[in-house]
Amino acid sequence: MIGATRSRAWRVGALCVSVVAGYAFVSSAVTSQGSDLRPAGGDIATLLQDRAREVELKRASASALESEIAGLSAAVGAPELDQLLAAGEVAATDAGVVEVAGAGLRITLTDAPRSADDAATDPNQLVVHQQDIQGFVNAMWAGGARAVTLQGQRLVSTSGIKCVGSTVVVDGVPYSPPYVIEAIGTTSRLQNALDESSQVEVYREYVRKFSLGLQTEVDSTLTAPAYTGRVDLRHAEVPAKG
Repeated sequence: MIGATRSRAWRVGALCVSVVAGYAFVSSAVTSQGSDLRPAGGDIATLLQDRAREVELKRASASALESEIAGLSAAVGAPELDQLLAAGEVAATDAGVVEVAGAGLRITLTDAPRSADDAATDPNQLVVHQQDIQGFVNAMWAGGARAVTLQGQRLVSTSGIKCVGSTVVVDGVPYSPPYVIEAIGTTSRLQNALDESSQVEVYREYVRKFSLGLQTEVDSTLTAPAYTGRVDLRHAEVPAKG
């Protein structure tokens, strides 16, 4: 009787162990989603490399799916869908999230040479400031520019330009002079917008008085890369009274 009881207990225990082990295997498979939870190297560098490869694979998969969706959408041929797709392309271009290429103006702004520095001159008058760059950028928008870049970085409606010490920060990235602004659009309209801008005229006056640098040239092969940063608006909020 005692032997039978022990045998029964052993079988129950073995069954419980099997159930727990099976549950652990299933949980591991679900958690890993087909990937190895313990990479071969076992160190942080290897783990990061494995995760980076997974991210790249998923990005490639997402890109392939987007292309497939675009192909299927184009194959539908419904007039309403065609109109929506065309409107989406225009909106994407206006938002700056697609690359734009074409003719336009390249404007280079530089600080005054060291030879222009003397005791009677305020050093702030010898360097390019945030408002100077913004003046030229605003003139390009006023001239109907399809796309504008600063130091090769695409500018959109939410882009911020500010002075930090001797550098200018654009969307969190610091840049030193010379500052290169490129605008794609009708060159004659862009040039007229520069001539009509009061902010640009102020800078030109400083060019004459303090030898600040200004160079404007036409280029028929400009390219503005797609904007890849944040597009949401962030702002301070007044805390609620307790």
